Amino acid sequence: MTPPSLPEFPTLLLRLDAGVLHVTLNRPERKNALSPQMMDDLLEVFTWVPAVVKPRAVVLRGAGGTFCAGADIKEMSKQRAADPSNPKRSIALGNRRFGDVLSAAAAVPAPLLAIAEGAVLGGGFGLVCVSDIAFALPSARFGLPETGLGVIPAQIAPFVVKRVGMVQARRLMLTGARFDSTEALRLGMIHETCADEAALEASLNRTLTDIRRCAPGANAATKQLLRRVETSELETALDIAAQVFAAAQLGPEAREGTKAFLEKRAPEWAK
Repeated sequence: MTPPSLPEFPTLLLRLDAGVLHVTLNRPERKNALSPQMMDDLLEVFTWVPAVVKPRAVVLRGAGGTFCAGADIKEMSKQRAADPSNPKRSIALGNRRFGDVLSAAAAVPAPLLAIAEGAVLGGGFGLVCVSDIAFALPSARFGLPETGLGVIPAQIAPFVVKRVGMVQARRLMLTGARFDSTEALRLGMIHETCADEAALEASLNRTLTDIRRCAPGANAATKQLLRRVETSELETALDIAAQVFAAAQLGPEAREGTKAFLEKRAPEWAK
């Protein structure tokens, strides 16, 4: 089967390899800072591309040894000038756009993996927080510098709180403290630190192998279930989970998975 062609984006590089969609933030001259164009590109990738390509996983990283240095400060000044009659509205709309990006990233049906290296600041910090699995290289430096610039970590706040908890989120946001991958691991922001690129490649390949053993539809349903139960009362969450489980149990993946287990072979999706 011919793999689907990938669209081209001004600020992103896309590569499909063995069913894995690699998305690279590609503004290395700006430390992959988030411009309005990059936000538009990311929103399209996180919404349209997975629906068409149907990857088994999505891997997000930055070009030039840097993940993402946050918002592009130069572009922020342009937002103020976009609507001189109502600059507050213009700025708010631009800021809210990044919330759409983060929500879309969290809703990607396939597992979303992030590779943190170099600057992982502000919006870049938020992108790691919405990933399902995150790795970090020794060069990674994390932080929420917004308050030091006289602004606030607005759209990323709910996602940071979900990732590290309110107690740690308060400390990180109100101090702007920078920290390394060891601290990020302790906080639960990332799942694994890798000593170098070779170790990262080994960890990434191992994780992707594990993901391929999982049924893609079951993974997508699990991600959707987790998002729903996160905001539900316990009894409601259990009711939702029962309905999702029943739908999965009656679906083709469960039939294939059960048959493969009884026949002592790998299911079709793992081949």
